[in-house]
Amino acid sequence: MDKYRNKYRIKSHRMPDWDYSGNGVYFLTIVTQNRVCNLGVINNGKIKLSDFGKIVETELLKSFEIRDELILDEYIIMPNHLHVIIVLNKSGYGLHGAHGTHGTHVETHGRASLQSPQQSPQQKLIRLPKSISSFLAGFKSSVNTKIDNYIDDYQLDMPKYNRNNHFFQSNYHDRVIRNKKEYERIKNYIINNPKNWKNDIIKPKKSNKNEQMD
Repeated sequence: MDKYRNKYRIKSHRMPDWDYSGNGVYFLTIVTQNRVCNLGVINNGKIKLSDFGKIVETELLKSFEIRDELILDEYIIMPNHLHVIIVLNKSGYGLHGAHGTHGTHVETHGRASLQSPQQSPQQKLIRLPKSISSFLAGFKSSVNTKIDNYIDDYQLDMPKYNRNNHFFQSNYHDRVIRNKKEYERIKNYIINNPKNWKNDIIKPKKSNKNEQMD
């Protein structure tokens, strides 16, 4: 498995001085380990989720039900990855005219202003509560657990997922959406992703045998 360790890593676009626990609008991409297409298949430009894909969708939606500070704007689950637009709003006043804990103004339609760095380079990096990294850690952990339960329930002949065998890559791609134009472009990309699967850069060079393409 060592040969796969860095082969499918996505280069992170994280900004080292950005406070990911602060208010903002984020575009996230999460990829399955080794880019395995086990979340579903594309048929006629639409995604048909596998049982694993349905588990991922259920846990994703549940993540927003239990976290008041997060709002799910748009998402798509693809055969080996998912794209999500998330609004992180910790003000408690709703999105319209909301002001964050650090004075950050957040509006709908992806319009979010950047805040000043809250952490100096000398400070140790930690996973802050009510942050993007905290959300992702909880989401990935719940997916691992639910899929492990599924493997047990159906007595599937496959390795289970744990700390040493993650269902998703440990890394992820994230981007702060800075304005409405960028928001509209990313949202359209997400919506049209299944139609453009043939040319998707995250698609493995060799697709699964059972995958149906246009």
